[in-house]
Amino acid sequence: AAISLMMKSRLGMRSSDRLSRRAIWDCGTRARGEVLLGHAFGEAEVLHDGGDLQADVVAQEAAAVFRMELFWGVPRILYMPLESLPQDYPRFIQGLKERIRLARLKAALSINRELIALYWDLGRQIVEKQKRERWGTSVLKKVSLDLRSAFPEAKGFSRQNLQLMRAFYRAWVDDRSICQRRVGKLTILQRTVGESPILQQTAAELATPPAPLADLPWRHNIALIEKLSSRQERLWYAHEALRNGWTRDVLVRHIENGLHQHKGKAQTNFALTLPAPQAKLAQEALKDEYTLDFLRPGITQEKDIEQGIIQNAQRFLMELGKGFAFIGRQHRVEAGGKEHVFDLLLYNTFLHCYVVVELKNVPFQPEHVSQLSAYLSAADERLRRDGDQASIGVILCRSKNRIVVEYALRDQKRPIGVACYRLTRELPGPLKKILPTARQLEHGLGETS
Repeated sequence: AAISLMMKSRLGMRSSDRLSRRAIWDCGTRARGEVLLGHAFGEAEVLHDGGDLQADVVAQEAAAVFRMELFWGVPRILYMPLESLPQDYPRFIQGLKERIRLARLKAALSINRELIALYWDLGRQIVEKQKRERWGTSVLKKVSLDLRSAFPEAKGFSRQNLQLMRAFYRAWVDDRSICQRRVGKLTILQRTVGESPILQQTAAELATPPAPLADLPWRHNIALIEKLSSRQERLWYAHEALRNGWTRDVLVRHIENGLHQHKGKAQTNFALTLPAPQAKLAQEALKDEYTLDFLRPGITQEKDIEQGIIQNAQRFLMELGKGFAFIGRQHRVEAGGKEHVFDLLLYNTFLHCYVVVELKNVPFQPEHVSQLSAYLSAADERLRRDGDQASIGVILCRSKNRIVVEYALRDQKRPIGVACYRLTRELPGPLKKILPTARQLEHGLGETS
């Protein structure tokens, strides 16, 4: 505000005039590594008429200078002695910022919970009305019109969204496992204890969505009921989405790739080679199959697979899962007078260890394990630092025999996991039976030609 008033005064502007541009500076200091002025003059409004603006903060032992210069010839200088700010001011303002961020996050979560509870309740009431009074689709259209008329500023009361609310409620309540259990409880309790607190508690379960759903955005919840029919699978993906902070697109991708069938199921020797806590975390971090559908079909050379992974590094890391960071491709490490070349070198920030990945465009062979074991020894010798855990190796191959993998890993002292990769997503079972195979298509095309 002080800078704004000063600039208006020097430029002959009235205090009520609005300035034409807003500039924001991150102000820092080189004195004692503390931020001294960034909080006090972190935001300022200035007139900027076609020229460039340069802002700089230079802090010294006794004073800090905030220099603002307009290149069209009118320099402005402000001096602010450090003595005017308490010594603990940076820590104080940082605490306020964190508190505000936390409050905003809690407010957003609270709003989302109320919204999901509202949609659940609207869906419940619609379902009950349709069952008791046989409401048709025309009534639902009327409900939509009335709600949008009463709340014109609110979104989400379209006929389509009301139908999704109904589907949202029914998808969870009409699930066979929960429906039989809850309806059975209600029937038995009605006969035995009447309107007891137990009956009221069981009936109350139907009035609120299951715990994890209220913390997920609406579009996430719709994806769960549209993509999955099993209650257990929905709950699994709901918990994973919350724990990992998945966007809706990432959630859908993991559902389509069947993550629940692969996560934590890679064949490893971690239980024999790592401490118990680290072994469990490492096992959960790996899958037994990875979908590299971002690579072009028909790719056969390992170097081409590596190149495709580099070109799609973000998608590859998303497929690996949370915590993986990319270090390099064809990473060279010299140890014991010999140079070792890693196909891919990663680091996992949760496991605090390097991860050496070997790509094999062939079925798994036992000699792959001995080669990777030597690479892990070199990685621990040359790369591992204080605070790093033992490096982990992962062999990504086209296919594997589980018995052969088990025997190959049994006597290894280095932590190694073996997983497969595929370049395309598999079709659902029903479609596999209907659609022709690639060989059948080739045969049919041959006949027409």
